[in-house]
Amino acid sequence: MPSLQHLRRKIGSVKNTQKITKAMKMVAAAKLKRAQDRILAARPYAHKMRGVMANLSRRVNRAAHPLLQKRAGRLIEVLVVTSDRGLCGAFNANIVRKAMEFIQENEAREAKVTISLVGRKSRDFFRRRHWPIRQQWLGVFDRLTYEHGLDIGQDLIEHFTKGTFDELYVIYNEFKSAIQQRVIVEKLFPIEAIHEMSQPEWREELIGGSYEYEPDEDELLAALLSKHFQIQAFRILLESSAAEQGARMAAMDGATRNAGELIKKLTLYYNKTRQAAITKELMDIVGGAEALK
Repeated sequence: MPSLQHLRRKIGSVKNTQKITKAMKMVAAAKLKRAQDRILAARPYAHKMRGVMANLSRRVNRAAHPLLQKRAGRLIEVLVVTSDRGLCGAFNANIVRKAMEFIQENEAREAKVTISLVGRKSRDFFRRRHWPIRQQWLGVFDRLTYEHGLDIGQDLIEHFTKGTFDELYVIYNEFKSAIQQRVIVEKLFPIEAIHEMSQPEWREELIGGSYEYEPDEDELLAALLSKHFQIQAFRILLESSAAEQGARMAAMDGATRNAGELIKKLTLYYNKTRQAAITKELMDIVGGAEALK
């Protein structure tokens, strides 16, 4: 039977942990509000840009634009976007699991896969594996700005143009709500035409009427291509940031409630143990008094 002092220390330790998880939940909730506002403001612009690019790409000669050229698809790059910190439930595990499945599927069809990483959690996981890591970005989510999207987008554009990879897929968590995230596998290079898009809701959203562009389509496409990829990279970072804060808030809320239940159980056990010790001492006193008669 544990001592009363040991139980008091354990109850105090759980109470301190509960204070920490409660504070982390409040911090995550405050950060979530800001991150949610940012992604909801950026998402319509990024989606409309994707629609314009998909529409333009089916009306021009794709071979004339290096970022639209379709290749053999034997060189695949996967950009895995996770968080830099833990304590956010299954947020990172779901992304890593999906990335592993996607990589193995492509290797099964004899494609060569390289990996680029955003976030320390993906770096810690994949550096112990045999797949080559081409590039990594750490500490992005501490102070997320458009410059991070610009940097990542520019790097991807440069290496796709040079032929380092034929196709680029991004795996990240899409923000749905404070308690719901969805793992997305999105093809970023080359741009897909509307009828090729893997997400049905994207096709429904982007299909529209016929447009007239000024100046002509080729000139407009050449001017917007680089900007498009940089904006999509920034949108993906914003999605992941908001989803991370939502996952952390939910995880810390669950941890706080579990700590409260554990405190109740430990307190009840402590009271029972204390009562048993008092009863034993009273019995010893009564027994000693009877022996003296």
